[in-house]
Amino acid sequence: METRSVGILLFDDVEVLDFAGPFEVLSIAGFKDREDVKPFKVETVSETGKSISARNGLQVVPDYSFDTAPYFDILIVPGGPGARLTELHNNKLINWIKEQEKRTEMTTSVCTGALLLAQAGLLDGKRATTHWASYDLFADLFKKVEVVREVKFVDEGRIVTSGGISAGIVMAFHLVERLVGIEEKWMTAKRMEYDLPEDK
Repeated sequence: METRSVGILLFDDVEVLDFAGPFEVLSIAGFKDREDVKPFKVETVSETGKSISARNGLQVVPDYSFDTAPYFDILIVPGGPGARLTELHNNKLINWIKEQEKRTEMTTSVCTGALLLAQAGLLDGKRATTHWASYDLFADLFKKVEVVREVKFVDEGRIVTSGGISAGIVMAFHLVERLVGIEEKWMTAKRMEYDLPEDK
């Protein structure tokens, strides 16, 4: 049993549930037969490491800056207005995602975080999804990506993308099932009193 490091990218105007949902699921998840070891150690990172202002004004202090962050086993890239309006054009952030992806076991996105993965070239030739309101934008900007509509998430092996906002929670449960086990997934859902959908 191993503990995987999870890094969640933060930036101004990030959608709160995009990062808080997966953070909660992966932080609560446990091994069925071990109380002393956790499957995931979840931390946050922003470009400067200074406090960011998430959507609707929530202030969050990241654990790391790009310069101090380690390489993570799993990278989660959330979305929100900040992703599609600002960070899509932030070369430093896009390059950081590229460098992280070279060493991750899995790189994932929630909502319009998929636009950032696509901008980094990580979705070329792959199927991916995003928030329903950005399907057309996604398809127009990234012709090499097959945009999948009306699903909670798309698993392409090392790359997993999810739909908008609360869909990131469903994706996080999928990660628990895939990396830890189906019993642990349902155990985590019970702890959270979360009703898992029967389909994707």
